Amino acid sequence: MLIITRITLTLLFLLFPLSAAFSEELLVGAASDLLFVFSEMGKTFESETGNRIIFTFGSTGMLAEQIRQGAPYDIFAAADDRYIMGLKNQNLLKNDSIRNYAGGRLVIAYNKNVKPVTTLRDLLVKDIKSIAIANPDHAPYGIAAKEFLIRAGLWDKIKSKLILGENVRQALQFIQTGNADAGIIALSIAKVPEVNYITISEELHPPINQTMAILKDTSKQKVAKEFIDFVCSKKGKAMLEEYGYKTK
Repeated sequence: MLIITRITLTLLFLLFPLSAAFSEELLVGAASDLLFVFSEMGKTFESETGNRIIFTFGSTGMLAEQIRQGAPYDIFAAADDRYIMGLKNQNLLKNDSIRNYAGGRLVIAYNKNVKPVTTLRDLLVKDIKSIAIANPDHAPYGIAAKEFLIRAGLWDKIKSKLILGENVRQALQFIQTGNADAGIIALSIAKVPEVNYITISEELHPPINQTMAILKDTSKQKVAKEFIDFVCSKKGKAMLEEYGYKTK
C-alpha cells in the first residue's frame, strides 16, 4: 500500500508540475486597444510561468473609475498616463511599479464596402455618412482623435457624423459591422478583415503615452511585477511593435 502511494504521488508530480500546483491568478484591467496584443501576451506568459491572467478590457477612464470604486484588479494597463498619475495621487498604486510600456498610434479606418478613404478630407465627402471614434470624455484614443480633428480644422465640420463608442474597440466594431463608414481608431486593433486604414502621422495628434502599474492593495505583487517585466522585456516589446506600438 505504501509503495502504491509513493508511485501515485510520483505520477501526480509528473502530471502536474509544481509551477501549475502553485499558480497564481492575476486580474488585469487593460485599455481596449490592448485586446489583441495582450490576449497573445497573456497566453505566452501563462505558458512560461504557469500563472493565469484574466483580462478585463475597457476604456481607460471607465477602468480608472472602477479602481476608485474598489475593483479588485492587480494591474492597471492604461492608454494614457494621466489616468495612472491620477490614481497615484489618490494613493491607489504601488508607485515604484509605474512603467511606460508603449506609445500608441492613430489610424483612419474605413469599412471595405465603402469608397476608399485615402486622405483626411475624404471624411467630409457625402459617401462617408458616419464616423466612429471612442468617447473623448473617458477614452484616451477618443481624446486623441478629437484633438487630431480639431488641429486639422475638421471637428466642427464632421461632428454631426460622429458615432461614439464606449471605447476604441467598440468604435472598431461599428466600422466592422457597417454601422459606421469610417472612424479614427488605434492602429493596434485595425488589422481586421473588414477594414482598411491609413496611418496618421504622430505629429498630428497628442502623444498617447501608455502606462501600467500595480495596484497598492494587491496580494500578488510578485506575479504582477513579473507580468509588467514581461510586457517591458525584449520579447514583450517585439510583440507590441508587431501590433503597431512604439517602444523605447
